Amino acid sequence: MKFDNIIIGGGLSGLTCGIKLAEQGKKCAIVSSGQSAIHFFSGSFDLLGKVNGEDVSNPLEGMKFLSEKHPYQRVGLENIERLTDDALHLLIRAGLSFTGHANRNHFVLTPMGIMKPTWLTLDDFTSFDHKDHFPWNKAVILNFSGFLDFHTLFIKDGLKKLEVDAQIKNISMKQFEAIRKNPSEMRSTNIAKEFDKGNAIDEFAEKVNLLSETTEVVILPAVFGLFNRNVVEKLNQKINKPLVLLPAIPPSVPGVRSQIMLRQRFQDLGGTYFMGDNVEGGTFDNNRLLDIKTNNHDDIKLEADQFILASGSFYSKGIVATHNKLYEPIFGLDIEGDSDRNNWLDEKFFNDQPYMHYGVKTDDKFRALMDGQSIENLYVAGSVLGGANPLKEGSGAGISVLTSLHTVEQILK
Repeated sequence: MKFDNIIIGGGLSGLTCGIKLAEQGKKCAIVSSGQSAIHFFSGSFDLLGKVNGEDVSNPLEGMKFLSEKHPYQRVGLENIERLTDDALHLLIRAGLSFTGHANRNHFVLTPMGIMKPTWLTLDDFTSFDHKDHFPWNKAVILNFSGFLDFHTLFIKDGLKKLEVDAQIKNISMKQFEAIRKNPSEMRSTNIAKEFDKGNAIDEFAEKVNLLSETTEVVILPAVFGLFNRNVVEKLNQKINKPLVLLPAIPPSVPGVRSQIMLRQRFQDLGGTYFMGDNVEGGTFDNNRLLDIKTNNHDDIKLEADQFILASGSFYSKGIVATHNKLYEPIFGLDIEGDSDRNNWLDEKFFNDQPYMHYGVKTDDKFRALMDGQSIENLYVAGSVLGGANPLKEGSGAGISVLTSLHTVEQILK
């Protein structure tokens, strides 16, 4: 099978590349091994939340203080603002709706009950202008009886530090009795499926209204709208008090929905999505990748003019660490990382961990290096790139989306 472009990886980075290329009329394929980090999506996309441990109010300004090896610096700070606008409009065209600006972080309440700076937040969730201020004095934190993936005590303790009087209450409904019998079934996606059927919303809203009569705001786990965002809109209409949704332990309902919508957008544009397939290697000639071999297409080679590696970092096995080496498992590409295992970690757990900065080496056009040579038609995007610590910086989604758009621009030149 022959394509203009093949993207290896079906997460946020791979889908961004695929959608942007397909919008330009390219014949594209995405090879995805399975679930991606989008399934852990908190409801917000971070651009740059912290630099040197300090909150960043303006991400575009904060990027000036990043290392020259950081993906944002390599993309070019002069390009970032334009790319953030491009990213937002790409997401909107996929049917997602956000609040946020690249030049000003807002805050969201986390499942730990603390405020976190972020860039874009789905309209399902509530955004705040200040880190140390919650606009209501009395809150009720509601959970489903038997739902163990929403830690209400953490939220209550966090709100107490913001001088909020919070109560914890549980809701029981007959619609969830069957899945409650098995704790492994009482998960956010299964709860969301019941609400998607439409027959539980009215009863649920009535119970919420009864339990929140003496409070100012209702806090609930974000388990609504797996396939239909209208569920959240209906809840907001039927519940008498302001509603604040907080992420639960993955799988994330808004994350799964976002993945579905992005994939549907790609396929609507004519893209081919190979789900549950693994790339096992490729054929190279004169520093060009000619084709790739996948597990499900053993006898059929997938050919393309350009390839993009968006396979993710350690979590997604885009990079693998053994007891004595780091390596990129598909093609054996060069890795930016320390060869001495003793230098991979800092003994203090909460310090900046060196391994988080490791990734595939690329040239200035984001083309992969193999044995020190650029592969002319193999580009790299997303968290498989090195040079950043997204966990400490709050930059993961931004790096995924912006490096993907920048890489596509290199291909289209």
